[in-house]
Amino acid sequence: MTAKPAKPVKSETKTSDFLREYMPELIDPTEDYSARFVIEAHPVHGRLVRLGETLDQILKAHDYPPQIANLLGEACVLAVLVGASLKFEGRLILQAQGDGVVRYVVADYDTKGGLRGFCRFDPEELAALVAANEGSFQSLGAQALLGKGTFIMTLDPENHGERYQGITPIEGESLALCAETYFRQSEQVPTQIKLACTEFAGEDGPNWRAAGAMIQAIAGDATRGDTKESFQHIRALFETLGEEELTDFDLPADRLLFRLFHEDGVRLSAAKQIHKLCRCTQERVEGLVQSFTDEEQSEMLEADGKVHITCEYCSKTFFVGL
Repeated sequence: MTAKPAKPVKSETKTSDFLREYMPELIDPTEDYSARFVIEAHPVHGRLVRLGETLDQILKAHDYPPQIANLLGEACVLAVLVGASLKFEGRLILQAQGDGVVRYVVADYDTKGGLRGFCRFDPEELAALVAANEGSFQSLGAQALLGKGTFIMTLDPENHGERYQGITPIEGESLALCAETYFRQSEQVPTQIKLACTEFAGEDGPNWRAAGAMIQAIAGDATRGDTKESFQHIRALFETLGEEELTDFDLPADRLLFRLFHEDGVRLSAAKQIHKLCRCTQERVEGLVQSFTDEEQSEMLEADGKVHITCEYCSKTFFVGL
């Protein structure tokens, strides 16, 4: 039997040396980017996200325990995976809230590439949960940390467009499974997602990086016909993607996608850079304080005669005089 020749990965930008023979033009950013890809032989498209310094800045603003940092890291990647696919300018706000040790996790992405996030949790309950699971081979996933609750995606267009919110139950052990349930129930789009977050030793101490990939079926029509079989084929290849590959930033995006989909051909688009961005300002905080009654403002005063407000996203504290 004659082997089927591998199809090259195509792209719109500069290539890495590794696949220069196959791909004359390909991007190769190392971190803090989102890039869309399309499978040429099948009606399937996807997105790859890798976060390094941006995620590190978000997490180090809070000094979270590893279990919480891991959860928020995956939430940030997931928000970019979905938000970068929006067809309008605006924001994608991903939230999960439950009755577990983590009460609330949120990641807020805007289509200009800005990202922020934070997590509320009970430190004592977390310590007890970690102690109870000591010696377990499985890490604490989203469901173990969040318990029963809801998974929410909010689409917030700029210029006063209509806001849309999709809500599904927290199902499955991971945020990836929660998102797949959301797309299946709310969007009716076959979707497969992989997320990974890891801590590593950097030159300035422990650092974090996270990554994710998503594939989605393109709806069938008179030309394409039923796309279910095509998606199942690509899904089987996608399942071989490991967490170590996702978070190995020395493994370029082109090389990773070539390994997965070279027989079907894959076209990689230009990457969009991601950066940490918080919207808190002195003016906004002052407006917030002014929205309270005089009596409420008096109760908020600290010993220095000012109101102290700390942003939950970036941990910056603002001081407002009355």
